[in-house]
Amino acid sequence: MSGHSCRRMQRVLVQFTRSYSEGGRHYKVVIAGGGTGGCSVGARACRTFGRGNVAIIEPAKHHYYQPMWTLVGAGIKQVENSSALMKDVLPSGCHHYEQRVQEFNPEKNTVILSNGEKLSYDYLVIGLGIQINLNKVEGLIPALKADRNVCTNYVREYVEKTFPAIQDFRGGNAIFTFPNTPIKCAGAPQKIMYLADEYWRKAGVRDKATVMFNTSLGVIFGVKKYAASLMPIVERKGIQLNLRRNLVSVDHSKKTATFELLDSEKGEKITYDYDFLHVAPPMSAPDILKNSTSPIVDASGFLDVNKLTCQHNKFPNIFGVGDCTNIPTAKTAAAIASQNKIVHTGIKEVEAGKQPSGQYDGYTSCPLITGYHHCILAEFGFEGVPLETFPLNQAKERRTMFHMKKDIMPEIYWNMLLKGYWGGPKPYRKIMHLGTGK
Repeated sequence: MSGHSCRRMQRVLVQFTRSYSEGGRHYKVVIAGGGTGGCSVGARACRTFGRGNVAIIEPAKHHYYQPMWTLVGAGIKQVENSSALMKDVLPSGCHHYEQRVQEFNPEKNTVILSNGEKLSYDYLVIGLGIQINLNKVEGLIPALKADRNVCTNYVREYVEKTFPAIQDFRGGNAIFTFPNTPIKCAGAPQKIMYLADEYWRKAGVRDKATVMFNTSLGVIFGVKKYAASLMPIVERKGIQLNLRRNLVSVDHSKKTATFELLDSEKGEKITYDYDFLHVAPPMSAPDILKNSTSPIVDASGFLDVNKLTCQHNKFPNIFGVGDCTNIPTAKTAAAIASQNKIVHTGIKEVEAGKQPSGQYDGYTSCPLITGYHHCILAEFGFEGVPLETFPLNQAKERRTMFHMKKDIMPEIYWNMLLKGYWGGPKPYRKIMHLGTGK
């Protein structure tokens, strides 16, 4: 089929689905989710399609800059620094629905809300994030509630437990975990470990501690270039790296944590005593997607989109952004920085009867904090290919990268990304790579 025929067929299909839209209030663009992806795409859509033509569905009262929670857990930032009222970060030109999505009906171009209200759309953007499943680890929720030595930086309710737990530690086993599921910010489970290690050294208790990183992965980090730099850090800090171990239960009365040995053919498990336990909990697609009977998701429950254009593989007037999609790259805010522009451009192109031209390269970033003053700025794309912004070796620990993570990235997030003015560092990256021969 020729390119012209493909474009004509797509336009006909979009117009056909529009003609079958049913619902109450109609919008040019409906966005499910008011997180990083929803806000950034929504801001762009409001500028393009005008006030009142964009709806954002988001029940939360607060919006959090979650990449800051590692710094909160280390006592560097306060959780209030990461928070804003949702009404203050959503684009002013959108209609805000403070309900949850109850049902997607892509065949009829409608979304049903938790209060029964129905919205119809020309275009739907789904940016619902990833779901934290504390209940998938037996005993974890009671442990988080009752044991001051058990913490997680992944949940607002518990992130403020981490630094007091670090301060109270006087020695013994300090265990940090990484789950056997998809995960947002895959570097976070070890970042807090490096920060805790440095704090304990300064406090004079590190020589009384055994620090363990129990990870479900077979490597310290999934990108070879940065893994090669992290291993000497692990060795220098004397951290015990235990690969292919997945946390399955916590008993806070006995202060034990049990892990399944993922490479064991007999399903063997190993139990450790703990004196400090930081858990990166299991995660999944949100229930509204995972439990959907609609053909908008893949077998794992994530939104099924084209990895290059972020357009749905079956419904051309649906796009996905961020952690809820099955795009094979690390789930970070940095990935959304590149995706939000591609999604918005794709909507405009489909509206004009064209094929989406976006060529997302999988760009994502993980600032790997290795102490209170140093950071490795990992930037990479599909298949772990480094896609670095600066003309220097970013696999090296640097103070400048720590200050970029601590001071500059939050400003970019609040003032550029959420407002739809930041499409990621790709233009600069290309220029610098050309100039350095990379």
